Amino acid sequence: MSRIYKDKYDCIVIGGSLSGLASALTLAKKGYSVLVLEQHNLPGGVATSFLRGGIEIEASLHEMMSIGPADAPLKIRKFFDEMGIDIDWLRVPEAYRFVEPGLSVLVHAGDRGNFDVPSKDIANAVGDPDGKIYEKLMKLFTLCHNVYNSVNELSIHPVSKVVMLRKHSDFVRTAGYSAQEVLDKFEFPKKVLDILSAYWIYVGSPLYDLPFTIYAFLMADYLGYGSYIPRKFSHEMSLKMAEKAMEMGVQIEFGVWANKIVVENGKVKGVITIDKDMINTDYVICSTYPNLAYNRLIEPKTEVPKRAIKSINARDLGLTCFSVVLLLNRDYRSLNIKDYSTFYSLEDFDMKGIWENYASVNEPYKYLTSICTNIANPDASPAGTCLYSITALPRPDSWCDVTEENYRQKKNQYARWMIEAESKRLGVNLFDHIKEIVIETPVTISHYTSAYKGSVYGYRHQMADHIVARLQMSEDENFIHGLAFCGAHGISGDGMGPAITNGRKAAKTILEFMAKDKGARQ
Repeated sequence: MSRIYKDKYDCIVIGGSLSGLASALTLAKKGYSVLVLEQHNLPGGVATSFLRGGIEIEASLHEMMSIGPADAPLKIRKFFDEMGIDIDWLRVPEAYRFVEPGLSVLVHAGDRGNFDVPSKDIANAVGDPDGKIYEKLMKLFTLCHNVYNSVNELSIHPVSKVVMLRKHSDFVRTAGYSAQEVLDKFEFPKKVLDILSAYWIYVGSPLYDLPFTIYAFLMADYLGYGSYIPRKFSHEMSLKMAEKAMEMGVQIEFGVWANKIVVENGKVKGVITIDKDMINTDYVICSTYPNLAYNRLIEPKTEVPKRAIKSINARDLGLTCFSVVLLLNRDYRSLNIKDYSTFYSLEDFDMKGIWENYASVNEPYKYLTSICTNIANPDASPAGTCLYSITALPRPDSWCDVTEENYRQKKNQYARWMIEAESKRLGVNLFDHIKEIVIETPVTISHYTSAYKGSVYGYRHQMADHIVARLQMSEDENFIHGLAFCGAHGISGDGMGPAITNGRKAAKTILEFMAKDKGARQ
């Protein structure tokens, strides 16, 4: 198929994911010419949906953070508002239910940064006759909120060391500690710690190796402001972002693979497509993992700095995804499904044991999260049916040992185990009510998005690769002039909200490259 390209673009974005589209929108709003090359026939990457039995089903989104209500928007809602993109946001009715043997507690989120409700939910669930657990929880969440506010401010407005110490003392004094180390200082009972640990899976690191900075941001956002989903699924975001980008003059080419990023003397010169079209630009934003970009895309390979290879080899990949998506032939109430989001530990909660369990494909997953979309979005499926997903987030390398010969057997085996576990928890045989079933494996993700090893969680946030250090050294990781990266592997990490933030950050990096080049020419 013949395509028409301009002689040169101000920037080429490789990948029409949420992050890539956020980059394109940010640059287009400033008047730059942008070309987006997307390998598929639709935008969004994993922010998409699909049809089964004539019914649209969400592909991946559980919930989004940093949205907030319309009259008090947080940064992601603000971004959409600034771009003139109208998303019909639905607030999720609770934060999560945590279940382990002998304990089941439903935690509701607060509103506008108020943590009274989740603190009471947790304290009442474990017994708190003198109110001391509630008081400690409020102190913890206040600390998390202070760190959250600092991260939001410092990511936009760098400050001096004096101001940092004076205005952001909680951020400074906790920055060097893991989430587990800070939680241990509060001396909570084990059941409280278990409940507070439920979300660790969403950031892809156990709390003993997760920087408190990341934990604090996550907990403050989810428990202080609540989470949201788009009424028309995640594909509503990607489609409307692509539509707005094209209205702003962005050229989006679907079904085009970017085969090479041409570099000369350390600077970007253009992109070669799989069809051998050479497209000229001095700036590229790449949503492909740096692992793949540096190993396969850069042309010639001699232009890849050795320190770039060392950098990516020093980082651990975050988690991948194994999900069973079910369209059930009954209303969720009749199936004893009561909660939108549930974290279910099949054995006594043990993060280290779960972390080790996720490294293998030889036994059932011990920690599952389930989502009933209809509880937040009653119209998600036809009356008398419901959408239900059961998800585990294993480590990517565990699926590297699965072969072509045993892939189908492993996929079906794990799906059966997970449905059996949820059936036992609910007291309902879900197998009797499956109208449609879709199994998403790490191989599915890798095939559909080209994500390295099927990872959806970017580079794992851990104490040896701390978010604070990443922020301080972000400019040093611009190894090739004119090349920036967006996606889950960006500084903000995983999740659809952070993907948008990473896209905006990549655009900011390109603007800084442009400013330097303009200054050098003057």
